[in-house]
Amino acid sequence: MKKNISALSRRKFISKTTTATAAIALTGPSLFSAPAILKHYKKPNSLINGVQIGVITYSFRSMKDQAAEATLKYILDCGINAIELIGDPAETFAGRPDNPLNMSKMWGLMRKRRDGEITVEEGKELADMTAQQESYKKQVSQWRTTANMDKFSQFRKMYNDAGVNIYAFKPRNTFGIDNSDADIEWGMKVGKLLGASHVTVEHPGDDAHTMRLGTLAKKNGIFVGYHGHEQQTPTLWDTALAQSEHNALNLDLGHYVAAGNSKPLEIVITKHNRMQSMHLKDRQTPDNGKGNLSWGQGDTPIAQVLQLMRSNKYTFPATVELEYKVPDGSNAVEEVKKCLAFCEQALK
Repeated sequence: MKKNISALSRRKFISKTTTATAAIALTGPSLFSAPAILKHYKKPNSLINGVQIGVITYSFRSMKDQAAEATLKYILDCGINAIELIGDPAETFAGRPDNPLNMSKMWGLMRKRRDGEITVEEGKELADMTAQQESYKKQVSQWRTTANMDKFSQFRKMYNDAGVNIYAFKPRNTFGIDNSDADIEWGMKVGKLLGASHVTVEHPGDDAHTMRLGTLAKKNGIFVGYHGHEQQTPTLWDTALAQSEHNALNLDLGHYVAAGNSKPLEIVITKHNRMQSMHLKDRQTPDNGKGNLSWGQGDTPIAQVLQLMRSNKYTFPATVELEYKVPDGSNAVEEVKKCLAFCEQALK
């Protein structure tokens, strides 16, 4: 590790967060009146000393309005100019049928199940919601066969005109083992229309499927970034990377730490040339309880990895993923601003 990479002082960060957050806050007119106003909104810049800080739009899942224009306003209010786009805002903009499920509730239950905290009654509720989701997935798959693809080009233009680049696309229920090639290629084609260099998907743990995805990605001229949770190890991606040059990493550094990997910076160093993007969150090690905490309170070396990226001129984006509990009196936008302030302080 290079000697000029040092840990960010927790106390120093806390003392400066308020000032830094205020410094990156944007001013400008409301965007809710008309999409045309987006062109006149103050353009953000979260490229900090050569390191591109982005955000996954999943971070704004708790915000009431999930429309394309509202999501763009959240991004701009945070001062961020590059994103990993969850499929919902773009697909609803293109006319996707409404989802009858409360997805925020479903995600919460899925997180509880993943963390081993789900109750019996909640498990039953999640099973019922999953069955409903399967029916909805079929409806969406049918809609995609006739969707107006020009709407995705319009979506990209709206975001680009406002100064926001879409570097990754993660449509829901598109790249799974049970999806058809038509579903998979649809997601890749939409990703390209949006300007993304890669699509992202949870690592399937199935070698035949990563081969299939890599082959289809090459055909469509795009990369697949495989995301991971606590199944991440230094060798998780090795088979997929060997199968296709279009298979890549979408490392989650916080989950990697929570999985018990003792040298989280090493995987960034050894596999940086195969990374398309990296998720950032502050999780604890297994010895400390694996908590998902406000940045600066956990065990994930966020400051150090950003300094590593700066020093070695790594060009893949570092993606803010807000997963810790939003404090009372705050909201997702304010918390993402704090995360960006943390990055700004680390990269000074």
